[in-house]
Amino acid sequence: MRHGFPTAMPGMRVGLLGGSFDPPHAGHVHITRWALRRLNLDAVWWLVSPGNPLKAEGPAPLERRMQAARAVMDHPRVRVTDIESRLGTRYTAATLTGMLKIYPGVRFVWLMGADNLASFHRWEDWQRIMEMVPIGVLARPGEQLAAGLSPAAQRYARSRLPRFQAGRLADARPPCWTLLTGPMLGISSSEIRRRGEWVR
Repeated sequence: MRHGFPTAMPGMRVGLLGGSFDPPHAGHVHITRWALRRLNLDAVWWLVSPGNPLKAEGPAPLERRMQAARAVMDHPRVRVTDIESRLGTRYTAATLTGMLKIYPGVRFVWLMGADNLASFHRWEDWQRIMEMVPIGVLARPGEQLAAGLSPAAQRYARSRLPRFQAGRLADARPPCWTLLTGPMLGISSSEIRRRGEWVR
C-alpha cells in the first residue's frame, strides 16, 4: 500500500464520506456511525478535500480541518484522510478512479447527505460516479423530498435499493443506491461558520 494511504484488504466494505469538513461537526459523526451500522460497513474513511470545486470561497487550511476532524471523530473503524490531496484530484469521479486502481477488490460505497443528492446532477461526471460505486444517501432535515425528486434519483430510479435491504449495498453492482431515513441532526458547517464558531 502507498505510504500515507489507509490499509484495506480485498473484500472489505469501506464507506467514503467526502467533503470540505469546514468545520467537521456532530452531524458528520452521526451519519458516519449510522452508515457503519445500517450499510454493514467494515470502515468509513473521511476524505477531507483540498477544496470544493462548487464553492467560490476556499475552506480553512487542510491540516487544520484534518486535526479538527480527528478530534471530533473518535471511532476505531473510522479514518480521517487527505487522499484527494495525495492523489492530486479535485473531483469525486477522478478520486474514485484513482482509488479503484490503488485498492482492487475493495468494495467502496460513496456516502452523501440527501442535500448532495438533490444537486448531484451538477457534479462533474456524476453519471460516471453512479456507474463506478454504490451510493448510500443519508437523510438530512428537510431534504428528503428534494432528493427523491432530483434528476439523479429519477434517472436512476430503477437502481434504487429498498432501505430494508441497505445492508446489501456494498455488495451490489453499480449503479445502485439507497436512501436511509431515521433520526437526524439539524446542524451544518455553514451554520457553525455563521455563528462565528469557526473562523477560516
